[in-house]
Amino acid sequence: MVVTEYYTVDKEHPDITVLERGAVVLRRGRLVAFPTETVYGLGANGLDERAVGGIYEAKGRPSDNPLILHIADKREVEKLAREIPANAAALMDAFWPGPLTLVLKRTPAVPDVVTGGLDTVAIRLPASPVARELIRLAGIPVAAPSANTSGRPSPTTAGDVLNDLDGKIEVIIDAGPCDIGVESTVIDCTTPVPTLLRPGGVTLEQLMAVLGEVEVDPGLAGRKDVVPRSPGMKYRHYAPNAPLILLEGNPGRIRENLQEKIKLALEAGQKVGAVVSQEMAGALPAGIVTAIYGSRRDPGEAAAGLYTALRHFDSHPVDIIYAEGIEEQGLGLAVMNRLRKASGYRILTV
Repeated sequence: MVVTEYYTVDKEHPDITVLERGAVVLRRGRLVAFPTETVYGLGANGLDERAVGGIYEAKGRPSDNPLILHIADKREVEKLAREIPANAAALMDAFWPGPLTLVLKRTPAVPDVVTGGLDTVAIRLPASPVARELIRLAGIPVAAPSANTSGRPSPTTAGDVLNDLDGKIEVIIDAGPCDIGVESTVIDCTTPVPTLLRPGGVTLEQLMAVLGEVEVDPGLAGRKDVVPRSPGMKYRHYAPNAPLILLEGNPGRIRENLQEKIKLALEAGQKVGAVVSQEMAGALPAGIVTAIYGSRRDPGEAAAGLYTALRHFDSHPVDIIYAEGIEEQGLGLAVMNRLRKASGYRILTV
């Protein structure tokens, strides 16, 4: 067990001495949790196999689950990728720095432990000034999955990181809540048609506006026989402590079914939780633990509030959780992807 150092910085104008301390720790092969615009990341030197191994150990993460390399400057891609296709260059111009990860053919400089043994590497240039300056000071690409115990809801505050990883990592840098609240979009640019591997902060509609055509990987549908080409594809993710059942379909029918199922669960003596929109919350029976992710009409708000809602049940334990799905438009696609993963694909279509 290590003593975890905890520092607070301003999101836009961080204390350079704190970031220099984090950079030193990264160069020494140790772990630093830091904020991005999406979620908090758990960083290690992405070119140091032993350091990256520390990420898997701290998180309890399966070692065939690829990691994303975070960079501070677009020019660093050339050291990590063998080629930059025209479509990848277009996406970099449109969305970097920002919540978009590109999958490209890797160079020999990238160790297998980062890629899960694949011939590709996932690369992102984050928009967060804290993240970019930390990476720049470290002078290395930083491998960084979400800074949580594997399978748990991703952290959108440093407090979430502390709850999961205190005593397991060297440094936590706190810059307040993350703006977007779900992880980056991951798109594979090595396929004939660019393929969406994980929906996130850049929407499918935005990608198509730049590329014209984008395929959606079948792994997003929950198939268990798919080799993970991106973080978040193969394993149960984002899950609260209690079993979660997701209801999808017409909002009116979701409301009726939620009311019925919650009533039956309460009659059976179960302690019940609900992860729902603010529009749905008032229609649910009394006597349950309710966590609101935001408005059903605002997918961006729902994305920003989703993981906080799922983590609500850490301090308010229940026996079962019912969740309300939303439309898969814009960031709604990412919200639904995370809810399906959190449910382990226990889904009721109504």
